[in-house]
Amino acid sequence: MLVAVVALVVGLLGGYLVFSISNAGKIQQVNTAIQPGSGSPADYTQRIAQAEKIVAQDPKNLNAWISLGNDYFDTEQAQKSINAYGKALEIDPNNPNVLTDQGVMFRKVGWYDKALVNFEKAHKVDPSHLQSLFNAGIVYTVDLKQPEKAIPYWNKYLKMDSNSPTALQIKGMMEQAGKAMPPSMK
Repeated sequence: MLVAVVALVVGLLGGYLVFSISNAGKIQQVNTAIQPGSGSPADYTQRIAQAEKIVAQDPKNLNAWISLGNDYFDTEQAQKSINAYGKALEIDPNNPNVLTDQGVMFRKVGWYDKALVNFEKAHKVDPSHLQSLFNAGIVYTVDLKQPEKAIPYWNKYLKMDSNSPTALQIKGMMEQAGKAMPPSMK
């Protein structure tokens, strides 16, 4: 009986080790693409190259697409970021963080309508998603020069968070927007 138990334990450990060794390279490759680096150009270049290899081999790898989108985002490659986030959204269309990040990149290239669609969808998917509310207000106030349209988004934000540094920033922008609006719109 003892021999059977020892053989079972040895077999399980042996199988685990063989599985771990055979998958170690693949796991390391995925983790490297996902892990944030120090942000130096060499780090980004390396992570982007690794993530591009991963998605070429595994086009359904959600984390690699998000990582790639984030690294393109951080390196000011807006169109590539939009495309990578688009691939991630094909896999997970209701990811509010990816929707919002892609929306920020849409804003960066001047596609304000697309940015707003993403922010609104992110908020619909997750009504407590503060960043999408903040960004919608920014597009209306800064880019479209329609601060009155930002107010509902920012009021929703402030109902959920009224004391953070971002909330204080919103309050200041709302005050400025209120001063800039004609009296009939206040």
